[in-house]
Amino acid sequence: MPDLDQKPYSAIVLRTPVPLTCHPAAVYLAGLSEGSIPTMRLALDAIARILTNGEVDALGLDWSKLRYQHTAAVRAALIQKYAFSTVCKMLCALRRVLQEAKRLGLMGMEDYASAIDLPRVDRPQQKLRGRSLSESELAALMDVCQPADSRPIDVRDTALVAILRGGGLRRTEVVKLQLKDFHASTGAMDIHYSKRGAYRTVYLPDGAVALVEEWLLVRGDAPGPLLCPVRKGGRIDLRQMTSDAVLKILRRRSKEAGVEKFSPHDFRRTFCSDLLDAGIDIVTVQKLAGHASPVTTGKYDRRGEEVKRLAVQRLSIPAKKRTK
Repeated sequence: MPDLDQKPYSAIVLRTPVPLTCHPAAVYLAGLSEGSIPTMRLALDAIARILTNGEVDALGLDWSKLRYQHTAAVRAALIQKYAFSTVCKMLCALRRVLQEAKRLGLMGMEDYASAIDLPRVDRPQQKLRGRSLSESELAALMDVCQPADSRPIDVRDTALVAILRGGGLRRTEVVKLQLKDFHASTGAMDIHYSKRGAYRTVYLPDGAVALVEEWLLVRGDAPGPLLCPVRKGGRIDLRQMTSDAVLKILRRRSKEAGVEKFSPHDFRRTFCSDLLDAGIDIVTVQKLAGHASPVTTGKYDRRGEEVKRLAVQRLSIPAKKRTK
């Protein structure tokens, strides 16, 4: 990292003001949305002050004079001072300003390519979010949803838990399910409104299919959302539920069951973990979960350290041959 405490930085300070239409930082900022300008201006000001020991802001810096030694020094300083996402955002702004300097004819292609050729900033390892629900927790949830004197709302909540557990759906996908999307004969469910607008088919296990069919006896066969709000007195309101309603239902049921707090998305983590634990290949699990990549599916694995310990027990260690 070059020594920026001495005066070599004077060469990158603008000696005379230039029109904003010819200033790389000003041109870059002018192309941003109104809401983004203040944030990115602060980022560029911070970079300029790093490079000049606080002497000038973004508009006082001659960005066209920056070379690899300057941008590498900025990268190192940012990593020490800011969080990962902030560093990435600030380095993106730096690259964009240098791109404007090249477009304005203030910077040669070779100097530009060298200045932006920075090593990737590695994301720090973080603890995995969420958790997997145990069999006993799942059983407790089903028990509170199926009291002896089941009401329509209990039957609906049982079907909801069965779909989340057996299909691994996102809660936004669950509330958008229509009656016509459920095929009891095969257990198939058509997901039309998945993330990124993708379509996929998932399959419920037989036990979950039976619970959904019980709900349909209460709901009726009128077209519309598969899962619906239930009003006081057990009246079915044939309209789409909200994602927030799913969250509130699960929070209430988990409290009744004495189950440690969890999120609706933890059903997806449980779904992926249990399928992988059962020996299902990760590509199949990826397709069922609707992930764009098996890498994403791997992040949902919450089977813990015991799985890793048991996995290595499958490896054989050749015994040393004994000599007579």
